[in-house]
Amino acid sequence: MIGDLVLGAMWFGTVTDERRSFEVLDRYVDAGGAWIDTADSYAYWVDPAGAGGQSETVLGRWLAARPGVRDRVRISTKVGAAPTGDGAVEGLSAGAVKSAIEGSLRRLGTDHVELYWAHLPDPATPLEETVAAFDDVVTAGAVGRLGCSNYPVWQVERARQLAQVHGRVGFTAVQQHHTYLRPRPGIWPTVVRFGALSDEVIHYVEHHPDMALWAYTPLLSGRYTRADKPLPAEYDHPGTTNRLAALDEIAAETGTNRNQVVLAWLTGANPPVTPIVGVSTVEQLDDAIAGVSLDLTEDQRHRLDAAA
Repeated sequence: MIGDLVLGAMWFGTVTDERRSFEVLDRYVDAGGAWIDTADSYAYWVDPAGAGGQSETVLGRWLAARPGVRDRVRISTKVGAAPTGDGAVEGLSAGAVKSAIEGSLRRLGTDHVELYWAHLPDPATPLEETVAAFDDVVTAGAVGRLGCSNYPVWQVERARQLAQVHGRVGFTAVQQHHTYLRPRPGIWPTVVRFGALSDEVIHYVEHHPDMALWAYTPLLSGRYTRADKPLPAEYDHPGTTNRLAALDEIAAETGTNRNQVVLAWLTGANPPVTPIVGVSTVEQLDDAIAGVSLDLTEDQRHRLDAAA
């Protein structure tokens, strides 16, 4: 179901120009999609000026150009990783969170977002301050739900406990890199800037029904299907060979491709995983929609899980 697919907007306004961004957004909504994921930092590292906000700005222009569409979509954005111009990032202090949500809402042209994420932990700010700051933006009506991205489990649990003890709104979603292939144990995946989802995170979400699990870069930026994008060295092990063979086997049985089987495997998992897929063309989006619409049999899922 397309409701299980989040449209990642990281490259909108930079790598993906405004015209193509609008085409993808229009197709996503027309197909019944609802969630669009962005961040105030996207995508400063490809901007000659070194500043973020391009993605939110393009989304804001698209929302303004499509009367009524804001009522059909839910916006997910993040705070904590935007550059400050002095070589640092904004972080998650009370002042940074307040300033960031005001900037995001201004660029998006809306008075609220449905989900607001702490983009990554801020070791310079006490967790108590961050939890209180996030509660403030919910109380003010600027944010619906809260999530944390790239957080270790102990920090997720600590933040939730602090919120509970002090009567504040806590995190109810986690976002990490997750996909079917696994790098060698102890090796940081180079396809993403931050860490991959651990079994510990999966077990945590499984035992906390109020927590949602979102996965970014689930298709390894095209490496499942594109010959011009080989897998990095950390995936060079027998487990990858076995898992790719399982993907090919299931893809042949279902008349699909590796990408679609990976998305079906994620969305049908226990706990279910909501994939965030970044695309630059309508054709790529349609391929992803077909993936989340694919139902795997119990036997097919067992064979995928057993490959190692």
